[in-house]
Amino acid sequence: MDPFATLDIEPRFDLDLKSVEGRHLDLSRALHPDRFVGRPASERRLALSKAIEVNEAWRAVRDPIRRAEALLGRMGIETGETSSAKADPELLMEMMEQREALAETRMERDPARLATLTAAMEEREEKVLGALNQALATTDPGAARDALPHLAELRFVRRFLEEASAVEDELL
Repeated sequence: MDPFATLDIEPRFDLDLKSVEGRHLDLSRALHPDRFVGRPASERRLALSKAIEVNEAWRAVRDPIRRAEALLGRMGIETGETSSAKADPELLMEMMEQREALAETRMERDPARLATLTAAMEEREEKVLGALNQALATTDPGAARDALPHLAELRFVRRFLEEASAVEDELL
């Protein structure tokens, strides 16, 4: 499924998510099961199927990783954690060190250090998103491949932030 085609929006990384959310809501209203109550079962099933597609498309475009994967997929570039370019060894080492610092923070129950680690990673996420946006501002598949290392880094950053959120929940 192409989420951009499903939502009938321009396929690009730097979307106005408020506008896309409005499009999603309009489509969801139009496909709501209440609008198909007196219709034949085949029409109700089709509307439900389309509504599910629209919801899945919205989930895909609002997540920057899935949005990037969809854009790359449109260009015939295979993505996913197993098929993307291997992460830079320096990045792997750095992320391992960051996760060790997070584990120490969890053990020490240090909310100030957690806030510092999280803020640094959120800043990094913004930079990676900017680089990803720039790399995906092309329709040339060869040039778009430059997005793959940024996509891999974003996956690591997001995983770290999810773990940091879990640690924060534990500390509260």
